[in-house]
Amino acid sequence: MTTIRPNRMRCGIFMAPFHPVDEDPTLALRRDIDLIAHLDRLGFDEAWIGEHHSAGYEIIASPELMIAAAAERTERIRLGTGVISLPYHHPLMVANRIVQLDHMTRGRAMFGIGPGLLPSDAEMLGVPVPKQRDRMAESLDVILRLLAGEVVTESTEWYTLKEARCQLLPYTRPRPEFAVASTFTPSGGKLAGRYDAGMLCVAASQAAGYDVLGTNWQVACEVAHEHGREMDRAVLRLVAPMHLAESREQARRDVEFGLTKWVDYFSRINPTASGEDLGADDPAEAMVKSGRAVIGTPDEAIAMIERLEQQSGGFGCFLMLAHNWAPFEATRHSYELFARHVLPHFNGSNVGRVASLEWYTAHNTELIGKAIQAATETVQKHFAEQAAKQKH
Repeated sequence: MTTIRPNRMRCGIFMAPFHPVDEDPTLALRRDIDLIAHLDRLGFDEAWIGEHHSAGYEIIASPELMIAAAAERTERIRLGTGVISLPYHHPLMVANRIVQLDHMTRGRAMFGIGPGLLPSDAEMLGVPVPKQRDRMAESLDVILRLLAGEVVTESTEWYTLKEARCQLLPYTRPRPEFAVASTFTPSGGKLAGRYDAGMLCVAASQAAGYDVLGTNWQVACEVAHEHGREMDRAVLRLVAPMHLAESREQARRDVEFGLTKWVDYFSRINPTASGEDLGADDPAEAMVKSGRAVIGTPDEAIAMIERLEQQSGGFGCFLMLAHNWAPFEATRHSYELFARHVLPHFNGSNVGRVASLEWYTAHNTELIGKAIQAATETVQKHFAEQAAKQKH
């Protein structure tokens, strides 16, 4: 008997984005917005958009601008910053942009926060890399106080606030949803527990990230308990890369388009890259075998998510990493296959339909017999009525 979840598993994408340096950036940005609109039509729940300032591939500098544009092209999908790198911005400016987007989207905006991923970004801004996590925590604390309507006067080594306040308070009460980026260290879990935020586990399928899924969630739960709160697994989000097609062979052919470029970028530039699979002669095969990625069918996607569920203890939303491994039409089709075949498996969408079909099949002989008998009686009745008319 199929068990129906008490809460529907949500789905979405985590869009860095990854755009190779040999294609037009203007078209790439427009394609990102087109993709989000496509996901909105398919019924995806969320799209998270990154912030980066160097290294050439991840070319969205302001996720807030992308959210504002995507919100006008969509109806229901929720749009998140994935993430705002808090040490790069004055906290009052971040708070004001958050509140404005909250109003402009009528509550569809979410706010992922992090310390900043690429050390090259921090270097250009003169931000000491060892201080990024501490500054993120300082900034988050102030931002949440400002969103709560507090007037803040405070000075640190990197920002000053003098009777600062948000002149516009949030549309969402008491505040919009926040989520903290989490990779391998427990720092994200600590902040999530302390400030009643969700977690974005952006390396959930990488070996090092997979190993600590349960541990980092437990850290968040323990810290939340210290502050008199309980964590809700609905706000736990796991990120992993997938490309789906009707067959494994077709999926492998699709990713010949861009996988090699992505692996080259990720292994050379991204500090979270790890694992021998990225350096293999056949990275597609190696990434699948290591569990980092699915390049195959919806059934293989189901198997990965079941592994992640078991390892994490359960989560609320699965985010597919937007990676541009395949041509755009094949990419769109991959997301459609996920919506058509993967989500229904986890959400019990067809439990009632399957039960109805099985019940009908089990009683088919009896029911068909009744239908034939009814049809026969109707014909007999008709001929009887015709005979009666002829007598008169």
